[in-house]
Amino acid sequence: MTRGVGPAGPRPGGPGRSGPRTGGLGRVGTFAVAFGAARLAYGQLRRRPPGDPSGWERTNHVGRPVTLLAGPAVAFGSAAAGLTAAPAASLAVAAAALCGRYDDLRGDHRRGFRAHLGALRDGEVTSGAVKLLGIGAASLAAGALLQEKPVDKVLAGVVIAGTAHLVNLVDVRPGRAGLLVLGLAAPGLLRGSLAAAPMGAAAALLGDDLGELTMLGDTGAHALGAAVGSAIAASNGRPGLAAHAAGLVAAALWGERAASV
Repeated sequence: MTRGVGPAGPRPGGPGRSGPRTGGLGRVGTFAVAFGAARLAYGQLRRRPPGDPSGWERTNHVGRPVTLLAGPAVAFGSAAAGLTAAPAASLAVAAAALCGRYDDLRGDHRRGFRAHLGALRDGEVTSGAVKLLGIGAASLAAGALLQEKPVDKVLAGVVIAGTAHLVNLVDVRPGRAGLLVLGLAAPGLLRGSLAAAPMGAAAALLGDDLGELTMLGDTGAHALGAAVGSAIAASNGRPGLAAHAAGLVAAALWGERAASV
């Protein structure tokens, strides 16, 4: 999904005012910083979980107790590694992580945009509505910083929010979200170093996730998705942005249909 748009695509460093700089950490450096920051954060968080420790505990799909601390760890790793290349991407990652954490704490049984928007229409602000509006607004703001033309700003915002939603959508079994992030972001390495940030962060905790010691939760899944989406948004011109946005909207519609079954 992150292939380039050919010779007429954006110049190196990204098409917008705040596109990734060519003089940053580089691909290997960005990956290493994200990996190291995520592992460091995870270790610190396990020693001293913020707030009530029970708020970070969950039971996974086979009834095994796991921790949600991988979520803030990968968010920190992605945001820290992407900060020098594209601060707008770190903004999107942080906002997605915060909204995801709110849902981890306050989420309920309702699934799908229709259910949450219906509740909002009735005056109830669900955790899903907070995610939808919060991540959507932050994604549009990041897209506006990463691109220059109005249409491209909107498309970039759709790509960032849509990728955050997609990664969270597949995070239903150990390792699925992390593996998807690696697969989606890898082609983006051909366009610049920003895609290495979510790859490094995801790789840092993938073994623990697959080993069912921890899970990303909405915090980590949305953060990693926003990081991948930001890398796509920063390195594509309008044709690439439009193609990615169309695919992500289709995936969201499929997810909505599956949630209503």
